[in-house]
Amino acid sequence: MVEISEIICVTCPQGCLLKVKHEGSHVLEVLESGCKRGKEYAISELQDPRRMVASTVKVKGGLHPLVPVYTSTSFPKLLIPNLAKKLRDIEVQAPVKINQVVLQNALGTGIDIIASRDMPAEKSES
Repeated sequence: MVEISEIICVTCPQGCLLKVKHEGSHVLEVLESGCKRGKEYAISELQDPRRMVASTVKVKGGLHPLVPVYTSTSFPKLLIPNLAKKLRDIEVQAPVKINQVVLQNALGTGIDIIASRDMPAEKSES
């Protein structure tokens, strides 16, 4: 059954409203788009929606108990709940350096999880 969906494009700050004629995930036509990137976004959003993911993972022996992390590129939207579960189970050893890969090839996607700040080791009292 052919449907027309409205999608807000997020590739730039303009936030254009896109109208997409599709049958399931098969895009027949992008009826309205502000630019070429909008058309590409509409197609990818219906066929393989992805999102950047930011979260935290536990740190053992760190100045703080958690370190912020993010995906190296956009992550398949359907796998995000599984990724969140995986990240809850990860504990890295301090010190952690910014841009350090915390998890390689997350869930077999080829996408890495990267630390977004330094996390020094806890200072021991001497």
